[in-house]
Amino acid sequence: MDGDGDPERDIRVRKLKFRSWHRGMKEMDLILGHFADSSLESLSDSELDTYEELIGVEDTALYNWLTGRENVPPEHNTTIFSRIRTFNHMKGPLWHQ
Repeated sequence: MDGDGDPERDIRVRKLKFRSWHRGMKEMDLILGHFADSSLESLSDSELDTYEELIGVEDTALYNWLTGRENVPPEHNTTIFSRIRTFNHMKGPLWHQ
């Protein structure tokens, strides 16, 4: 956020980053926090809406979907979910930063 953007959007992105880093399950803090830091500014408003819905999901379910332990429900199997999963696989085990 460079200060040239929409202040309301900047606040929204900051809040989403905070929520991403403060979830309650350390693994999800790391997975979503790193993704948020590297990607949220480049998302469209619609993609931010989708991300916000996704981070509203309970940690254990979201973690199981991201790790392939459970199938992702169709309503959450979005482009943003795929980007998070790909980011996590490319980054490796984020909790060993």
